[in-house]
Amino acid sequence: MIESKRELRVIPLGGLGEIGLNMMVIEYGDDIIVVDSGLMFPEDYMLGIDIVIPDISYLKARSKKVKAVIVTHGHEDHTGALPFFLREINVPVYGTKLTLGLIKEKLKEFKLLNRTKLKTVKPGTRTNLGVFTVEYIQVTHSIADGVGLAIKTPVGTIVHSGDFKLDQTPVDGKVTDLHKFAEYGSKGVLALFSDSTNVENEGYTLSEREIGRTIDDIFSKAAGRIIIAAFSSSIHRMQQVIDATYKHKKKLILTGKSMLANFRIAESLGYIKVPKSVITDLSSLKSLPKNKIVILTTGSQGEPRSVLTRIALADHKQIKIQKNDLVVLSSKFIPGNEKSIANIINNLYQRGADVIYEKVSEIHVSGHASQEGLKLMINTVKPKFFIPIHGEYRHLVQHRNLAKNMNLKGCTPLIAKDGDIISFTKNSAKIKGSVESGKVFIDGKGVGDVSNLVISDRKHLSEDGVIIALLVISKTSAKIIHGPEILTSGVMLENMNNGIMEDAKQAVIATFNSINTEAKRDTAEVKTEVRRCLRRLFNKRLLRRPVIFPIIIEI
Repeated sequence: MIESKRELRVIPLGGLGEIGLNMMVIEYGDDIIVVDSGLMFPEDYMLGIDIVIPDISYLKARSKKVKAVIVTHGHEDHTGALPFFLREINVPVYGTKLTLGLIKEKLKEFKLLNRTKLKTVKPGTRTNLGVFTVEYIQVTHSIADGVGLAIKTPVGTIVHSGDFKLDQTPVDGKVTDLHKFAEYGSKGVLALFSDSTNVENEGYTLSEREIGRTIDDIFSKAAGRIIIAAFSSSIHRMQQVIDATYKHKKKLILTGKSMLANFRIAESLGYIKVPKSVITDLSSLKSLPKNKIVILTTGSQGEPRSVLTRIALADHKQIKIQKNDLVVLSSKFIPGNEKSIANIINNLYQRGADVIYEKVSEIHVSGHASQEGLKLMINTVKPKFFIPIHGEYRHLVQHRNLAKNMNLKGCTPLIAKDGDIISFTKNSAKIKGSVESGKVFIDGKGVGDVSNLVISDRKHLSEDGVIIALLVISKTSAKIIHGPEILTSGVMLENMNNGIMEDAKQAVIATFNSINTEAKRDTAEVKTEVRRCLRRLFNKRLLRRPVIFPIIIEI
């Protein structure tokens, strides 16, 4: 095939149809670059799962073509799958200073740091990777040091917005570089891939500095201790809490593993400025006046073992809720976490604290552009083709419709899903089939060994419980010599079985006796019949379908 006639293939392996799991493959001939490698936290039905990562089967089969992974910023939904990716495909990772600082911590944990090449980049610089040239464009987000990407390819330039917002007064003074996006727009952009997270919100997203004013107001009115829970990656929020603590002559205690780690990384790299004597530790809790204490911690989403959850349950060794304590949840309620967060708020109130959260105060702003910001990005880049990314399917559709309603000449919106092959020439874009993609479940040390079938089994167990029927049979006489013993878990209380357990034993005996002698020596056959009879009994008596495990022992 002649090089100039080759097609550019862009393949999202995650992030189109869900919030999280972000990964995009950009392929031309024998060259592949990957943008982001993110995780997703488990949904309610994913029982027992720790995290979810993208299926990279497509890349593993082409690992020799992969030149690098480019990470747009340091959030887990863009970096969290990197350790699993790098175990399979060991390529350089490109990112800004803070992004790589956070990634280093993750790679240390997985013992991958020494074997991984990390390449630090800055906005305005370029990297040549095979046929691709990547320029990094500064964007404002809820974490510092985020970038968008302009990627020159043999068929044209594509722009990846990264996660962005148009904040004209960011905490660190680094605004989204619309001039650079416009520069590419004036030269001609083949395709724009743009963040869709906040497409349902009208207008512009508020500035992070607005939260600084709210925090300052809270500090000025608080009579007792202030406990603030926030995302540990929100370096700007951390800085504003530090500034308010200093201004009001209080002392700040940082707690929570990720909060402490991210603070240490951000401070060492110069992304946080800490006035002298502002920071103290938990040992100061008893000696400091209550109205001088500020605690910044994790757990704003109700994570089960987070510091805030343990405080709310009175399970924290050092921090106990006291009268006049004010707890501030400085984050958005992420869909799926509402019940856990509500439980924490209720428990905090019950223990005597007052609580401020997003439904009663403007204590959080998003890091993603709303409708007017999204329109401005499209108008600035002026792409031939527009592909919404980073969102659930409704977000992608609404972002597509937003672009359509702008009536831009020469711009064609296109919807894609995870696994779709978006094929580009200089003047065309179409979806040409799909590749293997999907979600890989991480459970403990297991990677991908839990399938949807296993999740279904876990759901069944959680809803209906389990019954174990133990039977010991003589090999020679094929008669019962012990049992049956019927053990249950999650089915009913033992003292409330209304005789059903004895009936179950008798049903097993009757079923066994009804089997012919030859079949009694076939343990698989006996298990099938015992399972069938117990399933009938419990369904008839209780309208329940417990999982039944017959155990047949021959001696």
